[in-house]
Amino acid sequence: MVRAGLTVERLAVAGAELADEAGYEGITVSALARRFGVKDASLYSHVRNLRELRQRVTLYAAGEFVDSIAAAVAGRAGKDALVAFADAYRAYALAHPGRYAATQHQVDPELLAGSTVLARTVDTTYGMLRAYGLGEPDLTDAVRLLRSTFHGYITLEAEGGFGHPREVQRSWERGVEALHVLLEHWPRNEEGDEEHE
Repeated sequence: MVRAGLTVERLAVAGAELADEAGYEGITVSALARRFGVKDASLYSHVRNLRELRQRVTLYAAGEFVDSIAAAVAGRAGKDALVAFADAYRAYALAHPGRYAATQHQVDPELLAGSTVLARTVDTTYGMLRAYGLGEPDLTDAVRLLRSTFHGYITLEAEGGFGHPREVQRSWERGVEALHVLLEHWPRNEEGDEEHE
């Protein structure tokens, strides 16, 4: 075990590995201290408490997650970009369940302010949707729909929730295709009109 050279970055990486092994709730100060062969108190030189430790893991995993999606989407547009985005999203979530679970947790504003993760996530997601010509608030609504659809499908798949013999991969592909059709025919927002009535 490594006993020296602890940094916030090394703790975040080790915490992400631990999350995949033991689940997000398995990230504890004691578990990481054991991994590095040090006393719990040694970790408190780098993080204030368990909450910050887990949030550091969330930031690390979120950065890794969005980078994998951005690489998949690069140079693509429209349906090709949506398919690449969706497939990269699913691949990461299934390969790294603990890290993916970490990305579902919010991070305190002061920690988030020192990171580029949020900006990269917005740029990648909104960039993928650019070809559909959506403006606000439709763009935000579309992002929420995609995220909740992907998350629900992946969660059910990971837990063995699909009992029908239909191949799960084919249903995924058809679902993403249906999302593409929906995005192309997105019902235009009328909230602005309602405000003037």
